[in-house]
Amino acid sequence: MKAVFVTVLLLLSTFTVAQKDKSKRPSPPGSTQCAFADGSKVSIDYSRPSMKGRKIYGDLVPFDQEWRLGANEATTFVVDSDVKIGSTVVPKGSYTLFMQPSADKTWQLIISKKTGEWGIPYPGKESDFARVDLQKSSLDAPVELFTITLNKDGDACKLDIDWATTRASATISQAK
Repeated sequence: MKAVFVTVLLLLSTFTVAQKDKSKRPSPPGSTQCAFADGSKVSIDYSRPSMKGRKIYGDLVPFDQEWRLGANEATTFVVDSDVKIGSTVVPKGSYTLFMQPSADKTWQLIISKKTGEWGIPYPGKESDFARVDLQKSSLDAPVELFTITLNKDGDACKLDIDWATTRASATISQAK
């Protein structure tokens, strides 16, 4: 009985350490940010699942359903100033990001007002701040590790979401 207790205790402590050191997770943390000319920033924190030989879009990530946009904790989106994504103005603040890919419709970035939750379940449309269309394109080579990047593009920041052989993109600019 004592050996079982010690084994359980060791497993729990190992799990606790792994949860504190997120870099040891199967889907490690990732982050990206971009600064505007005035120094205000756009920041995204997320977790990075791997393809591991799986079919991604239309299988692991179902079409026409809200997806957590990563793994583990929900993907956070923080803006230091009001920004514009497409024609949508997003006020300064913290949000959670989801995405809805589709086989035959425009992909959408979902900006949720609900924050602080685990990545699933999707909190529901009543928590949506907005849904913004994404530009979808094909990549020349597969991206094994799910990647979100924000890169300076003139006065704006370009958001790229890359996984498998697909890129979903949007431009984020400061609202004027």
